[in-house]
Amino acid sequence: MGYALKLYEAFQDLGKDKATILAEFAEYVESRKAATSQELKEAELRLQKEIEGVRLEVEQVRKELKETELGLQKEIEGVRLGLQKEIEKTRADILKWMFIFWASQLATWTGILIGALKWLLH
Repeated sequence: MGYALKLYEAFQDLGKDKATILAEFAEYVESRKAATSQELKEAELRLQKEIEGVRLEVEQVRKELKETELGLQKEIEGVRLGLQKEIEKTRADILKWMFIFWASQLATWTGILIGALKWLLH
């Protein structure tokens, strides 16, 4: 038995008009409650779909970030290897030029010493 019928029976002694108005109001409240419950269920379903969509987007973004991170790591490693090769080449060039410099210094000083010895011995 619904609330409308209960109210009608409870207030019937006040008069049929007042009891009817109360019963109709109770029916209206029950119908709004049912409509509101249905609206809430529909809103909940929409929110669940929206949340699932956002979850999927978040997972996609995470996947893209992971791929970007891996790409950047590979690129960084490539740059690191290139720099190491360049540093090794520069080091070899510096050693070569140092050898040439010291060899020329040694030849110059040797020439000066030989010239000085010849001058002293004559």
